[in-house]
Amino acid sequence: MHAAKPHRGKAGQAGLHAVAPAAPEETMSRVARGDEHAFAQLYDLLAERVFGLILRVMRDPAQAEEVTQEVFVELWRTASRFRPDRGSVVSWAMTIAHRRAIDRVRSSQSSLDRDARVAAGQQDRPFDAVADEVEGRFERQQVRRCLGTLTDLQRESVGLAYYQGYTYGEVATLLETPLGTVKTRLRDGLIRLRDCLGVAK
Repeated sequence: MHAAKPHRGKAGQAGLHAVAPAAPEETMSRVARGDEHAFAQLYDLLAERVFGLILRVMRDPAQAEEVTQEVFVELWRTASRFRPDRGSVVSWAMTIAHRRAIDRVRSSQSSLDRDARVAAGQQDRPFDAVADEVEGRFERQQVRRCLGTLTDLQRESVGLAYYQGYTYGEVATLLETPLGTVKTRLRDGLIRLRDCLGVAK
């Protein structure tokens, strides 16, 4: 995929010496200080994984590339908000990517739904169909509310494994977290979801 990177300029070029790659957290702290060379390094580190996750959600390469650019703009603008004690740089970036992709899918679906309603006009529908739709929306609202009760790490793991179809091993790789930790997050997150939804019912 081709994506625009920040212009490094002469100063950035001068700093390109043969040094060991910085840790992602250190790179992010430099990005937070406005270091464009560090941002280019961050892009090289994350772009493929970010694009892959977004493409998996959206199934549209053109839109996935657009959303990938939006993710990196957000990373650049909000780098100072990154907190290493709350997770890795990769985990943070993938969370932003997943949220952006879902938002784009929902936006596109809303447009399609509006078009469908206009095309259908004001035709009466059977009561059962209306009731099913209302019930389905209510259940989705409950799920969203209950997901909000999870920790960030639990929500990331549950979202990737159960909503995006990743295997436990893939989730561990994406979040740069040991497989055992991922399984624990998933187990605890699902227990909390089950309890929340059980009470909601």
